[in-house]
Amino acid sequence: MSGDPAFSRGGAFGLIFGGFALFLALIWLIGAGEGVGGGNNGEAHAAAKGLNGYAGLVRLVAASGYDAVRSRSPAGLETDGLLVLTPPPDADAQQIGAILEKRENIGPTLVILPKWSALGPPQVLPSAVRERFKPGWVILDDAFATDWPKLLPGPYGFTHKLDILDHDRRARWNGLGLTGSLPTAKVAHAVIGQGQTQLVGDGSGRVLAMRVGNEEGTDVRANTHWTVFLAEPDLANNYGLADRQRAAAALALIDAATQGGAIDQITFDLTLNGFGPSENLLTLALRPPFLAATLCLLLALVIIGWRAFKRFGGAAAEGGPAIAFGKARLIANGAGLILRARRFHLLGAPYAALSARRLAERLGLARPDPDALDQALARRLPLVEPFSRRAARLEAAGKPADILAAAQALDDLVTKLSHQGK
Repeated sequence: MSGDPAFSRGGAFGLIFGGFALFLALIWLIGAGEGVGGGNNGEAHAAAKGLNGYAGLVRLVAASGYDAVRSRSPAGLETDGLLVLTPPPDADAQQIGAILEKRENIGPTLVILPKWSALGPPQVLPSAVRERFKPGWVILDDAFATDWPKLLPGPYGFTHKLDILDHDRRARWNGLGLTGSLPTAKVAHAVIGQGQTQLVGDGSGRVLAMRVGNEEGTDVRANTHWTVFLAEPDLANNYGLADRQRAAAALALIDAATQGGAIDQITFDLTLNGFGPSENLLTLALRPPFLAATLCLLLALVIIGWRAFKRFGGAAAEGGPAIAFGKARLIANGAGLILRARRFHLLGAPYAALSARRLAERLGLARPDPDALDQALARRLPLVEPFSRRAARLEAAGKPADILAAAQALDDLVTKLSHQGK
């Protein structure tokens, strides 16, 4: 029973086009490496909201009028604005050094060193306390100094150290026209060398933040952009920004790195923290020289889809199911398959065996043995040709006419036995 189609041609085209567009968008997102998660995993980077993270710094600079963005793409490392790097403790010094050297002629850079080992809420905490922990919150464990800064190429290399003061007093800091105290007695600082200038210290010779670049008599070329190292991250992480003076110091460092606010764009890199794109077949398909093949494939799909809507003539009339039911149709289909394959010589032996079983049933024999059939037929029909001769002639036949004649000879035996029994 025919009826109106469920969808019009325009509706079907809209469904196909919409699905194809969503598929292309999915491929693009996977190929571009854009993550769907926020990255709030309790580590020290710009997307983390724990004590050791810098999500608060992103919000602070955005509220101060800067254009702050988080970058998960290597292209963000080439911004002409301020680039903020938050390398992990096991960072590759050679990779960071290459980034800093490349940015000498691109834009300023702020590197914030790690300090804290962070843990999630322990299982021993009461459930009421654990429920107060929000996603990404951590408990600060041990403080440490990192080794990779001294492996940086000159003049960026320096030694990162950690000093623990008396617990009854916290370290003071001063610089950039501000002063205040650190949140703990554990002070991370840098031992600076030639071409490196202190920006923030503690009054005891410890350098908490320093500047590298554009200094006469150093290895850094003139007129290059500054690189600022923050050796004490408690001046800028979420833990440190809880204090007004430390928040002001973080903004002062940002202003110093952007040349007094002359640069308004700040990019917080996340690729060094493991949020960069990963290589896969889709990323390769969207890059030269494989991009040409991908575009050709998409064009071929569009052409195939267009031809699917351009019918070759009118619609075929509905004359029943494509595959008919019943034994007759099954036999006709099997015969057509044999005829198409032209394997006639394979028909003789199976048909002879089938005829032997039919004759054995008629003669009341337990098994369709050719000798037994010949003896039984000799008693019932003494004047007819034996079954074994007729079966041998069928098995030896190769032409369709010979096969048909031999098969009819076997059928004659069954017919004669039927007439004799009446």
